[in-house]
Amino acid sequence: MASALDAKGEGGADLLPDARAQIGGMIFAVLLVDADGRIAEVNHAAESLLGTSANRLIGMPLADRIGPIDTRVEARLEAADEALVARDLAITAGETEMRVNMTVSPLGNFPGWRVVTLSEIGHDDPVHQQGGEAMLSAPAVLAHEIKNPLAAIRGAGQLALRKLPDADKKLARMITDEVDRIARLIDRMQQLGSTRPGPVEPCNPHEAIRAAVATMRAAGTDQIAVEIREEFDPSLPPVLANRDALEQVLINLISNARDAALGEGGEGLIIVQTRFVSGLAFSAIRNGRAVPLSIEISVSDNGPGIDPALRDHVFEPFVSSKPAGQGLGLPLVRKLVRDMNGNISHERDARAGLTHFRLHLPQAHSEA
Repeated sequence: MASALDAKGEGGADLLPDARAQIGGMIFAVLLVDADGRIAEVNHAAESLLGTSANRLIGMPLADRIGPIDTRVEARLEAADEALVARDLAITAGETEMRVNMTVSPLGNFPGWRVVTLSEIGHDDPVHQQGGEAMLSAPAVLAHEIKNPLAAIRGAGQLALRKLPDADKKLARMITDEVDRIARLIDRMQQLGSTRPGPVEPCNPHEAIRAAVATMRAAGTDQIAVEIREEFDPSLPPVLANRDALEQVLINLISNARDAALGEGGEGLIIVQTRFVSGLAFSAIRNGRAVPLSIEISVSDNGPGIDPALRDHVFEPFVSSKPAGQGLGLPLVRKLVRDMNGNISHERDARAGLTHFRLHLPQAHSEA
């Protein structure tokens, strides 16, 4: 097998990263488990995924750290010399439930020792992207087919509005109003199908957040008793994003959080937090290299949470838990975030009673 050493010639081996550096740079979690089922070593992505430092993870039984898990998988893990591939496995990292793909690879020369990998199933992974792209093309085609006859219906409604007697104008006005509502829906569907992302540039995430909140309040939402708490890291560097798209994403997320926080009455609370996250647990592949998405913006609410039956589908078009929801807001959010080379995910913290939507973006100097 050819290697980089063959290409570099004598002395090139000094330029090759060792196994530890290679594993440390992986964007999915890698854990070394000993013959007793205890964690012996982890990479940075494992620390981030499990929300615990390496010092605390090492020596801990793997089953205790990710359990309880499916009993069939647990039984296979007890057979230390068996390989295992488990897809869409529910694990618990601290108080956070998540779904992952797991592989277990025995180390033949070290009986009982295994290498375990965990990769979180998100709506931005390649499997979801393939299905997602196909679904996003459907609204675009549908929008194109509807828009022309819709314009004709609106024109007929306007003509009727001018010619009908006053007593009948209410019906004609209802026609034009409904056509306008459908037109706005079509516009959002076309945004979902667009393949031309807007330009990205350095921008202040806190300015974008405050502009989004101001837009909501200007629309009259400040009359609703929901507290919006800011927990900002003032030292945060600029993000590499499209400012208009970022504001639209935040408006959608904060608006959804407001609706959820008021869903069961009581005192609604929204927490908007920014922080810097280290490691490569969240990254985008750009120009053949992993770019860390080290800026996190989270929007949390104290509502009842997403229906468990919908949690894995909230970013898909036409899926909504709202009675009058169109199911296009979060798919548009995902699309805009992807266009900025970012990642969007959500999780439920049952102990704190909070639902978190987490947006991860590259910092501006990453582009350079």
